[in-house]
Amino acid sequence: PLGMPPLAREAVERHASGAFRYPQGGNPRLAKALGQRHGVDEHRVVVGNGSDEIIDLLIRILAIPGAHNIVCFNPCFSIYPIQGRICGVEIRRQPLEEDFSFNFAALLELVDANTRIVFVTTPDNPSGFCPPRAAVEALARDLAHKAPDCLLVVDEAYVDFAEDEKAASMLASGIMPKNTAFMRTFSKSFGLAGMRVGYGILPDHLADFVWRARLPFSVNILAEEAALAALADDTFYNATQDAVRTGRKELFAGLTALGCKVWPSEANFLMFGMPEGAPTAAECFETLLARGIIIRPLKSYSLPNLLRVSIGNQQENLAFLSAMADIIARKGEEA
Repeated sequence: PLGMPPLAREAVERHASGAFRYPQGGNPRLAKALGQRHGVDEHRVVVGNGSDEIIDLLIRILAIPGAHNIVCFNPCFSIYPIQGRICGVEIRRQPLEEDFSFNFAALLELVDANTRIVFVTTPDNPSGFCPPRAAVEALARDLAHKAPDCLLVVDEAYVDFAEDEKAASMLASGIMPKNTAFMRTFSKSFGLAGMRVGYGILPDHLADFVWRARLPFSVNILAEEAALAALADDTFYNATQDAVRTGRKELFAGLTALGCKVWPSEANFLMFGMPEGAPTAAECFETLLARGIIIRPLKSYSLPNLLRVSIGNQQENLAFLSAMADIIARKGEEA
């Protein structure tokens, strides 16, 4: 919500004249900085062109087309099933509960000897639901027993927006089972979505394979400098956390007051449904779009009656709530 970190912007400007050079292979400075940030061996850190690249590589490296399968929830982050299908791998999906919580026991039932990856997003996309850390730990243990060759990928793209990160994240708590990989990104808290920098913290042997398979210069030299600077910009990072947590409460209260059904979220967005008698989700999206306010319709998640709004700065949040009030009021007047 606060744009690009000032230190990252300065770093890009300062290093722009060096953009004719290739970055150092393996991005060792960034891997080392991330290892220090998370208290892990830097050789377990793999940096990618967004965490999407690492997710794609894990599927390509671990799963044999026509032989293996991947397990995830439905709905979930679309990259998991899409890239799995592109790679010719069977996708097995467990529907979310009615309240969008996770049924890990049912998910585990889909796992067999041919399952190579289980994906879990904490907090989840698009609902913002975050399972208790202990439940994810138990899933890792159960998977190790049932499918020793299976990797649990815990996608923590949004986890630092949780009210209590350590209570939500195994990684933040220093709990790293041998069968578990963690995905993180610079696109959210660090304000570098357009720079395309993400990373995974993987088991030792797997990190080595991913580095060998990854294209050599997928993280460009300016993106690396921006990421290094963003890691050092604590003022921006803390301000972003404050803005999201405060804005999330304000938008939740504002949408609820307008009669919307709003789901609790630990991420930097809220999922909501329109009040009875109000415009449809599609109509609301189009009306907001015409006013220059872009939110996310969830038809692509097979949730055509729901919408997702990212937390903005205070001015953006107020503009959104004002527009929503106008849309809902006008429908009431028409009725």
